[in-house]
Amino acid sequence: MTITAVIAEYNPFHNGHAYQLEKARKLTGADYLVVIMSGDFVQRGAPSILDQHDRAALALLGGADLVLQLPCYFSLGSAQHFARGAVSLLDALGCIDFLCFGSEYGDTAPFLELADVLLQEPEKYRELLAGLLRSGLSFPTARAQALSAYFSDAASFSSLSQEELEAFLKEPNNILGLEYVQALLLLKSRIRPVTLLRKGSGYHTEKLSHSVLPSATAMRNFLFSDTVQDLSSLASCMPETVFSAFQSAVTVHGLLTSDDFSLLLAARLLAETKESLSSYLDLSPDLANRIFRLRCSCASFSEFALQLKTKEMTYTRISRALMHLLLNQKTMYPAGYNRVLGFRKNAGPLLKEIGKHSSLPLITKAADAPRLLAGDALAAFESDIQSSLLYETVRSHKTGTPFTHEYQKKLVLL
Repeated sequence: MTITAVIAEYNPFHNGHAYQLEKARKLTGADYLVVIMSGDFVQRGAPSILDQHDRAALALLGGADLVLQLPCYFSLGSAQHFARGAVSLLDALGCIDFLCFGSEYGDTAPFLELADVLLQEPEKYRELLAGLLRSGLSFPTARAQALSAYFSDAASFSSLSQEELEAFLKEPNNILGLEYVQALLLLKSRIRPVTLLRKGSGYHTEKLSHSVLPSATAMRNFLFSDTVQDLSSLASCMPETVFSAFQSAVTVHGLLTSDDFSLLLAARLLAETKESLSSYLDLSPDLANRIFRLRCSCASFSEFALQLKTKEMTYTRISRALMHLLLNQKTMYPAGYNRVLGFRKNAGPLLKEIGKHSSLPLITKAADAPRLLAGDALAAFESDIQSSLLYETVRSHKTGTPFTHEYQKKLVLL
């Protein structure tokens, strides 16, 4: 049995994701595709536009066989925490053969070579990175420049020319793929990395195009634009069965943005001190001071994050910090369990294989977790459940539809 994994957000699912799943299955000869997907909050520091259960259904309709949840203390982390959390959960399954990720390059060789340098951290590289960080650059920019400078002085980079390396390090999917490969090497995982060349719109493309594979960013911009009347313009962006389910989910549950959490954030800020702010994940003392100083001017989540943005701290980094604060997240827990959001009914052999090899409990019913987990694993699960309950509270108030407790939500079965 060959099992291939994909790490995703599907915010929302589109033709590019369906293409990746199809190609991943063919390229690796996979009998089953396992997707580990961000829960109710995503890596850019925002709520997912649809909840994790709706998005799991779309993933299964789009080609996945099993969808696992990436808990929000991982999914709201930096690229490194996001990747290491997801990879550690996949590695714990004990039976994943390949991790397939999209990239702007399409060959694993430079990922392996760069990941090795980042893990070994040669003295010259550390000196370059420290100097660039002192100059005020953000960490992602400083790291890219340090790597480029390191390879210009060191022995030649075997996979890419200097010019190609600089271009490689500017692309978001390459950067995230590099984190995946580092995580695999750090764990000495049996999982082998495979990358697919990303096609269609770029990751940050903001304008919706129907002639190429769309970007999730462009689709979100369309969904939240003032001019949108119906969802029919997105029909060509998704597989037919996925679009039908997407329409239904939006009609029943609505869509969320960061600004739907604005009042909760403003109220939370008034209850904090400089010292307490520094206790949350991703909240440095400097950022805590700025938040405390400006806390009374929080008109909306997005505007407040823009107010706090600086040259060395990106909007996304600040959004993540604010969301950690709002969700009361102070601990980056280790991987302690895998939670199933949904699976295809013909994936029984896959679940049996996981049952034989997994080193972590597999949660198929949320209400059973307190009986199956203990210590940090239980604390992590309860923290994640509280985040989902807050998401559901905001969703139900915005749409005027009934609140459903996370323990009452059922597995998605297709």
